[in-house]
Order: sequence, then structure tokens, then C-alpha cells
Amino acid sequence: MDTQNLKTFLLLSQIKNFTQTAEQQFVAQSTVTNRIMELEKELGKKLFLRERNNLSLTKDGELFLEYAKRIVELEETAIHEFNTQNAFRAALRVGTANTVYECHLYEPIRSFFINHPDVSIKVTIDHSFTLIQMLQDQIIDLAFTYVPVNKKYFKCSSFRTDELVLVTHPKNQKYANGISKEQLVSTDYLYCNFALQDVGIYIRELFPKHHHFRFEIDKSTTLLQYLLNGIGFSFLPKSLINHHIENGQLIMIPLLDFDTPKINSYILQKENVGNASVIEDFIESIRLD
Repeated sequence: MDTQNLKTFLLLSQIKNFTQTAEQQFVAQSTVTNRIMELEKELGKKLFLRERNNLSLTKDGELFLEYAKRIVELEETAIHEFNTQNAFRAALRVGTANTVYECHLYEPIRSFFINHPDVSIKVTIDHSFTLIQMLQDQIIDLAFTYVPVNKKYFKCSSFRTDELVLVTHPKNQKYANGISKEQLVSTDYLYCNFALQDVGIYIRELFPKHHHFRFEIDKSTTLLQYLLNGIGFSFLPKSLINHHIENGQLIMIPLLDFDTPKINSYILQKENVGNASVIEDFIESIRLD
């Protein structure tokens, strides 16, 4: 299967416009059309629905989308490995959820990078379930996630436990002495399902069923800027915002009639991989951190 066709398919599935896809790939529109036709012929399935000016993925196209991403990622990983194996003693590929990275991984990775000049490091930041699939496909060596995995050939160990706290800007003094579960619903709550699993379900269940949040974003570190600018309330890991609390940029709101669960993160790795020694060196450096 021609990966150039796959890359065209992935781009077209995002842009949903043949002309713009061709412009971004610096090819003629007919080339994009031919690549998609070749791919559909090879698969024996229609990948796109073309209706007037609308272009959308078919059910088969949606199903194939994730496989196409994984094939392209595998190719890019293989090329990267071949290009770096002669330049460095070993390569380390770390996948991490964004909040885990911001709270706990920047300093260990920085330190490992400085202390191991003969090791190349590639960091991928994505959602937990995507990282688990990347680990399964051997695109990354380690995954730092909010989702534990109990699966054959996987090793799962606890990484960090964090406290979930409700924070806002100091100018928002209405609930400075505490907030009830009922009052929380009436606030301008900024929603971010950063942890998934139990913590994500917990936050959702604090609000009425089918509650529509006025503001949602998928990265807690991006959400943080809104809080610092005086907008709304949100639950975040204490380690992420502790320094903002200490310097007076944010305040914690006491909870009057409910408690929050702990935020648990995990280290996932596959057993019997080729660069096990450098992976263990990195994990050991984190344990000592």
C-alpha cells in the first residue's frame, strides 16, 4: 500500500476539499483524485461521500482512518530509527498525556537529555487511549497515561498520585470560603476531561445529566490561561497549579459537601523490547527524581 496515497487520504479527511488538499501537497487536483481512487480500488471500498459541495467519510472511510494513521506513523518511526541508529547509542520514544508531562515529566526528561548525550529522545504528547495503541504498535517505548492496562506482554506500574482541586482567579471571591455541589453548577465552569476514566466521570457527574458546559477544551494547560485571566472555575491537578497558588495568581476553593478523588497516572511499557536497558535507565532516573 502506497503511503503517499495514505497521507493524501489523511489530509483530505481533515480538509474535506480536493483543491485545498492538492495545494497543501503541491500537486495537481487530479493527482489527489487519482490517489484516492487507487486507494479505494485497492481496498474495494468507497472512502468518501461526494454530495454537491460536501465531502465526508463513509463508514468504511472512518473505520480505515485509524489504520491509515497507524501505517503512516509506523513508516515514519522506522525511517527515524534507521536515521538515528548510527548517530546515537540508543533511542528513547516517550508518549505522555499532556497534563502528566506538564506536572511531572518535563524536569526528568530534561535531566535525562543532559546526562545521556548518546541517547536520542522523542516525546509524543497525546490522549491516553491513543498512546496505548501507539505502544501496542511499538511506535513508542513508554506511555505515561491516566489509564491502567492489564494486558499480556504489557507492564503497568503506578507513576504519580495527585490531588484534584477547584481553582479560580483571586478576583472571584463569591465562593472563597467554600462552595457546595449545588452551587458549583451555577458557576462558569471551564470543562476539560484531562484524566478520563474515574476522574473524568466524577467531574461529569457533579453536573446534571446532559449538562452543556459553556466552555470546553481538551488540554488542561491551555485551559489554565483562561483561569489566570480571571475567567471561570475548574478542577485541575494541584501539582499543575501549585506555583500559581503560591504566588497569588490563583486561589483554591474549599469544597463544603463533597470530596474529590485522587488522580492516578501510570507507566506502561511492553515486555521484551530491544532497547530495554535505556528504558529502564530512564524509569530509574524518574524514580530517583
